[in-house]
Amino acid sequence: QVQLVESGGGLVQPGGSLRLSCAASGFPFSRYAMRWFRQAPGKERELVAAISSTGDSTDYADSVKGRLTISRDNAKNTVYLQMNSLKPEDTAVYYCNAVRITQFYWGQGTQVTVSS
Repeated sequence: QVQLVESGGGLVQPGGSLRLSCAASGFPFSRYAMRWFRQAPGKERELVAAISSTGDSTDYADSVKGRLTISRDNAKNTVYLQMNSLKPEDTAVYYCNAVRITQFYWGQGTQVTVSS
């Protein structure tokens, strides 16, 4: 049974930090690229960060470059999203995604709210 379980979301003040985690099981994690998406109320889901299966390559949306960092630990089947200098516009539900060729899996999402 494939599972992607996100954690680490919550309420944080502008300028603060959060670290999201996504624990994977039920599929060969180290063979899959991993991505973080987010969806704000009334907006489409958008890709914010991606990492290759080996962790050698990463990519970011322009809106988060320099503030968010994606990483992974293949020994722990976990992908992370370190979020620094958070802004109110980062408020969204954050989703973990695993992708390999035509196969992809989604987590259930974790809410991040940036507000004073």
